[in-house]
Amino acid sequence: MRGKGFTFKQFHINHGKCAMKVGTDGTLLGAWAHIPDNCQRILDIGTGSGLIAIMAAQRHSEALISAIDIDAECITQTRENIEACPWSERIEAFHTSLQEFAPEAKFDVIISNPPFFVDSQLPPDQQRSMARHTATLSFKELTDGVLRLLAPGGRFSLILPPTETDRFLSAARGRLFVTRRTEVHSTPTSGVKRIMTELQADPPAEPATTEQLIIEDQGMLGFSEKYKALTKDFYLKF
Repeated sequence: MRGKGFTFKQFHINHGKCAMKVGTDGTLLGAWAHIPDNCQRILDIGTGSGLIAIMAAQRHSEALISAIDIDAECITQTRENIEACPWSERIEAFHTSLQEFAPEAKFDVIISNPPFFVDSQLPPDQQRSMARHTATLSFKELTDGVLRLLAPGGRFSLILPPTETDRFLSAARGRLFVTRRTEVHSTPTSGVKRIMTELQADPPAEPATTEQLIIEDQGMLGFSEKYKALTKDFYLKF
């Protein structure tokens, strides 16, 4: 029986036990992050319901995926979602912090929809607090963890609001280098709401490219062709 959750084309995500529900941020990042054909191992940091990890398994037919989160109840639901998806044999979920995660091998691709709202007032709900604030994973600690776990030539992708993107890049300056970024607008006039950034451990040979992605360009529910093309393998409505 399917509980509170979200149904995609090839899998269903229950998220009733998770503080942060399935949303546009995770779906966008899971579809946008580059996963090369020769990728062997993928890590999803702060997996929540397991959405990005399961999307990665759908996108690559052979890669092994690890998903980590500090929320025990959430990891229980992550494992339930993994078990119910078509690629469960290639995904493993771990109840651990990034700081304590010690896998046997490094990762070709690391993806994270990380906590943010660095300076905002903490809400009363502790679970949502952990999921949405950097109190348990600072941007410096995120950078440290990525560098420790990223394989040579690997890429790290994340999504954040513009101000938090600047904070993260400041924390990662001289250690992680931007190779690609996409600025996300809700509508043509909304301004930048999110930035998806791809980074690597070595300075890139060429300057990073920056693209624009508008979600709705024709009024309410008038999704842009670029947005539909990016997410069509996942959303039922496309």
